[in-house]
Amino acid sequence: MKIAFIGAGSLIFTRTLFTDLMSVEALRDAEIAFCDINPFNLEKVTQICQRDLDYNQIPIKIQPTLDRREAFKDANYIVNCVRIGGLEAFEMDIDIPLKYGVDQCVGDTLCIGGIMYGQRVIAELLDFCKDIREVAVPDALMLNYSNPNAMATWACNKYGKVPTIGLCHGEIHGEFQIAEVLGIPRDELDIICAGINHQTWYISIKHNGQELKDQLLDKYENHPKYKEEEKVRIDMLRRFGYYSTESNGHLSEYLAWYRKRPDEIKDWISLDSWILGETGGYLRVTREGRHWFDQEFPKLLEEPPKKYDGSARSLEHGSYIIESLETGKMYRGHFNVMNEGCITNLPAESVVEVPCYVDGNGISVPKIGDLPLGCAAVCSESIWVQKLAVEAAVKGDATILKQAALMDPLTGAVCNPPEVWQMVDEMLVAQAEWLPQYKEEIELAKARLASGNLIPIRENYRGAARLHEKSIEEINAERAKYDLTAKKE
Repeated sequence: MKIAFIGAGSLIFTRTLFTDLMSVEALRDAEIAFCDINPFNLEKVTQICQRDLDYNQIPIKIQPTLDRREAFKDANYIVNCVRIGGLEAFEMDIDIPLKYGVDQCVGDTLCIGGIMYGQRVIAELLDFCKDIREVAVPDALMLNYSNPNAMATWACNKYGKVPTIGLCHGEIHGEFQIAEVLGIPRDELDIICAGINHQTWYISIKHNGQELKDQLLDKYENHPKYKEEEKVRIDMLRRFGYYSTESNGHLSEYLAWYRKRPDEIKDWISLDSWILGETGGYLRVTREGRHWFDQEFPKLLEEPPKKYDGSARSLEHGSYIIESLETGKMYRGHFNVMNEGCITNLPAESVVEVPCYVDGNGISVPKIGDLPLGCAAVCSESIWVQKLAVEAAVKGDATILKQAALMDPLTGAVCNPPEVWQMVDEMLVAQAEWLPQYKEEIELAKARLASGNLIPIRENYRGAARLHEKSIEEINAERAKYDLTAKKE
């Protein structure tokens, strides 16, 4: 058996997933390939994961490669965690829309940032799929961690013709939060989520057979921490009757109501953590961590290696899926799969996040039936944005792309049609190097932008809730202060 990691240069995530796999004794004879376009990152990730293997006396030798076809050759499983365009494109996903008043927290799943990210990722993933079909084993399974997860998973299944499961940990985090609010250990709760990625709803929460979901609103409204941090999620719970899996900041940018008026944004978010709604919050922490390898990697080498005795195994779904398929051991988790009638009041051709079961016979998707009507309406609006964005990315059709942006709840709430058309033109031109399918459209966009007849924009607008980005010196000083305090304690 062979497992290939593509985008393996993300050290913490790759190391976590690899530790998960090696914590399963039955998977320790697998052939492992790491692939990335950054040779420096690839070398460092391979170095530390190989050190972990050697410490645990597992005779696997990781095969690092810059050639993805070499990585995919004879692979049974492909773990995808690429971010196409890296930090440079991510900055454009956040900063260009701000000039048009679109204030995002993360910008990687929906809204205009997620739509444009989808254009870059899908173009590359379809090339991955072609290689997988040609050199991997027949019916090799892709486990997709890349965002926008639903769009990427949709494109790989429909157009890439590679069986693909989308994996996300948002639902898992929400389970722990709900358990805390209810005061019941997570392992004692029987939870069913259903919806679409990052807009999944906890439609059933049972303890010893008793349904508890109707207790959530009171518990959250009176929780000393979450009543301040989860205002969007609580408001959605109040108005739609079900709690959402996604973080406050993420959820706020998927809907039309919470970030459309700059003077009201701070009423719905918290600045205690970037994930709670800060303008460009994830971009800020990504920028602050851009020198992570230089600063932190030497420290990691001084720490003890990871133990593969199961104590370091995370709750990420990937290793459990592979373990179940290879050994027959049953596993239940919430995955992103093609709907095909699972949720009956959402389009059959869409990607839904639902409970699935895995064993030696494969991945089974039980039928959910209808979502609560309001929840289905929220998801349906986003699904149409996703469908337009996927079709645009596959065909390189700028008109469909602009329609996707116009139909997006937050983008459409903030911008009128001419503004959307101009903003998308600007983003196409800025991100041209990652959008080969739009080559001809980009030339037309350049001409329109050069015409001089442009809508005025806010060139230096930083958003309603943007925080100071720390320099390396500030980060190091803060860390030194923390280390000193920890030693005193």
